[in-house]
Amino acid sequence: MHTLLTFGDSNTHGTPPLQRRGVYERYPPDIRWPKRAAATLGWSLVEEGLPGRTAQFDDPVMGGIMNGWPALYQALRSHGPIDALTIMLGTNDVKTRFGATPEQIAGGIAALLDLALGDELQTRHGGFRVLLIAPPPVAESGILAADFWGGAAKSRALAPLLADLARSRDTLFLDAGTHIETSPLDGVHLTPDAHATLAQAVAHALY
Repeated sequence: MHTLLTFGDSNTHGTPPLQRRGVYERYPPDIRWPKRAAATLGWSLVEEGLPGRTAQFDDPVMGGIMNGWPALYQALRSHGPIDALTIMLGTNDVKTRFGATPEQIAGGIAALLDLALGDELQTRHGGFRVLLIAPPPVAESGILAADFWGGAAKSRALAPLLADLARSRDTLFLDAGTHIETSPLDGVHLTPDAHATLAQAVAHALY
């Protein structure tokens, strides 16, 4: 049986739209897009989604464990062998406190691709495909609006950059924003229907 590793942030973890801070919630497995995509493919699944994770930044509020580079390296050394890896990051990188441009965010994601596609980890797993997913653009709404002030425009600019990046690395690409939108409740997280739609898009891209 093939194995899929899904690496990302809260939208890979399965966090529902937030209406108040300080409450931990997570959709059950049969709602979350990674589980649904793996079930559609008939593959086993390793979920590696962490709310707040960035592609490259140590978060001054949430801590250094939010930096995706060491986390991806650990995940790819902890699990396996895998046959496919999805990377969907960039949402948290557009937060105001990082002051990052879309190009800088794409650069951080390039580092993740270079890590995953490098000889060490490809050899360790016997080779695996990578699907780079551009997350749906954020909307500055709800209780997270202040955190993402100025982030909507940055996130809209990210997908074309990531599409070009994927071509430069000869890897698979999916623009999630062409299939789904974030919930207007908080402008960041996904509804159950969006998880279902994204699952089908991911499965189709990997099939």
